[in-house]
Amino acid sequence: MKTFINPPKEKWEEICKRPEISSKNLTKQVNAIFNDIRNNNDNALFKYTLEFDKVKLKKLEVSKEEIEASSFLVSDTLKDAILLAKRNIEKFHQEKFVQKNMVETSKGVRCWQEYRAIEKVGLYIPGGSAPLFSTVLMLAIPAKMAGCKEIILCTPPNKEGEINPAILFAAKITGVSKIFKVGGIQAIGALTLGTESIPKVYKIFGPGNQYVTAAKQIAQNYGVAIDLPAGPSELLVIADNTANSVFVAADILSQAEHGTDSHIILLSTNINIINRVMNEIKIQIKALPRKNIAEKALEQSNAILLENINECISFSNMYAPEHLILAVYNTRKYISNIINAGSVFLGNLSCESAGDYASGTNHTLPTNGYARNYSGVSLESFVKKITFQEINKTGLKNIGPAIELMAEAESLYAHKNAVTIRLKNL
Repeated sequence: MKTFINPPKEKWEEICKRPEISSKNLTKQVNAIFNDIRNNNDNALFKYTLEFDKVKLKKLEVSKEEIEASSFLVSDTLKDAILLAKRNIEKFHQEKFVQKNMVETSKGVRCWQEYRAIEKVGLYIPGGSAPLFSTVLMLAIPAKMAGCKEIILCTPPNKEGEINPAILFAAKITGVSKIFKVGGIQAIGALTLGTESIPKVYKIFGPGNQYVTAAKQIAQNYGVAIDLPAGPSELLVIADNTANSVFVAADILSQAEHGTDSHIILLSTNINIINRVMNEIKIQIKALPRKNIAEKALEQSNAILLENINECISFSNMYAPEHLILAVYNTRKYISNIINAGSVFLGNLSCESAGDYASGTNHTLPTNGYARNYSGVSLESFVKKITFQEINKTGLKNIGPAIELMAEAESLYAHKNAVTIRLKNL
């Protein structure tokens, strides 16, 4: 990690920059794959699965037998852990939508709003060396609770053409409708366009690498919504002299092992804390199976000494981290000052891993600074809102003349007439 000592504020923005991901020819590649899927449907998916995942499939959809077998392939202890996480996620997302909260804006004019579930949603679950079955819980649970009728899951197969059984088990217990062995750009393309096997959906959820992220962005050009722009994972830790350096180092490494493009920033008011954390990282990283990945992520990450906690909060708000850990004294004192963050972890015992798995909050969060204007996934992400209005005679008499004047002022006389003929009829 690079170390900065009290950098001037005019340098903060430069220090906040994430590692740049080369996007050369990425859009061109995504569009080419989308066009191939549109023209060749499942055949294109089989081709790209062979090309990118190195496996020749005979069928894209996961069979009922494979799903049922997952229950026997996952250990009882892991199943218990997944079920505990499921209960906590359900509790957290048990938001009560206020239905028909009617407001009388003028006498005789009643307005309200109702929620409707998005009927068809697609969930993308990364596979590979770290199959994220926890993301199945984070996405499928609120989708089911919201009332989505079709929940379609895509995830890449391994070299044997199989899906990690923990992913299948999580999908089974959360009510996923169908599961397909397809990953990367081609999975997003299939969910966007539809094929013989994979249904077209109305909104796509889930994290992924730069290819998946680019594909999700382009999916919007086809009228398909996405959850949020999400790129490499990131963490910002604010630590004062009460922080436990062993814990902070562990948190930093937990984020660094996600991928070589992960980004971590450590802010502290105490140089000794920074030094202790750096030393502890050197000790802990030796035992990590994903040591090489973590080391590369740390090469592009920063440790920064600032004057006080308020400065640290200001820096964090500029960076807008996906995850923010406050390892400081009296954390609640600073909550109201946090403006831009995906998810916040308060105190030495609130590790970021808790949010990733089992505390109940959702771990699908905005990255790359999008926490300035996006929220993480929630139950509301799976619904849309419809407004209603009902106007009686009194209401039309009350607001009708204002509508006529405003419509005429905009030279929209048909708008005016729609009111005028009704008022005359009264």
